[in-house]
Amino acid sequence: MHITVSTAHSTRGLVVLAVDDEEAGITILRERLDGNPHVRRIIEAFDASEALRVLSGADEELAERKQRGLPVVDAVFADLNMPGLTGMEMARVLLGFNPPPVLVFITGHGAGKEGQDALSAFELGAVDYILKPCDQDRMDSAIERVLSKIKGDGIVPGGGGPAQESGGGAHESTDEEVIPVELAGNTKLIPRASVRWVEAQGDYARLFTLDGSHLVRIPLSQLEERWGKAGFVRIHRSYLVPIKLITELQMTSQGYKVVIGHEEKTLPVSRRHTRELKERLVKAPRNGLSP
Repeated sequence: MHITVSTAHSTRGLVVLAVDDEEAGITILRERLDGNPHVRRIIEAFDASEALRVLSGADEELAERKQRGLPVVDAVFADLNMPGLTGMEMARVLLGFNPPPVLVFITGHGAGKEGQDALSAFELGAVDYILKPCDQDRMDSAIERVLSKIKGDGIVPGGGGPAQESGGGAHESTDEEVIPVELAGNTKLIPRASVRWVEAQGDYARLFTLDGSHLVRIPLSQLEERWGKAGFVRIHRSYLVPIKLITELQMTSQGYKVVIGHEEKTLPVSRRHTRELKERLVKAPRNGLSP
């Protein structure tokens, strides 16, 4: 049996599903969610199978949301390691919902198999990956990412309908995504906004930031598709860059090149991608750009 908790006095606010098979885990998760002013309603489930039954059940509010073409809940906060159907397996089912809820995964460990799960969570489109025990600040940060993703999809949190558009809103909303990467057996969360450029390395991609580089298990083509709305553009079969960081487009005897930042990196532009890049730069000019 699931428990529903109302936490706000308004019809606006997030409706979230919290899933954890441990009593202590669900208690802390509920307390942290309840401690955030953006959360209006918490629906609890004690395993993944029950969570799916809840989402497909006869709850009046959830049924009304589905009829309006909204996500059945705004977000799902799910433990990864649960008996029977795991959190990752449940997430793959949720991705089949139209539209799907925002995913946030929670786990008790950051190394070993859990670290690999963090990479898989990123591939499934999770906006955050929280390590237990979760404090209120960490939960508040995760909820901000949830809100950012929802608003980027044009939905008012709580099922209020399409959000009002604002200049650049779709791009701004996606800056909060984080990428879990493995470092010496530990999982580190890298903000996508910190990525300066991405280089293809076979079926993997290497993310370059001001602090170094990080290898992730995802092809460059998938990152191109996922990050296009966030302003990343393909300039070469091996490179993906955020257009806002291009400060110069150079024509050389070997073809075009772009300069990233304050001449920190020069990358080649393939003939195939030159026209599209020029069009993108014209539509989104940057200070200091010299075509």
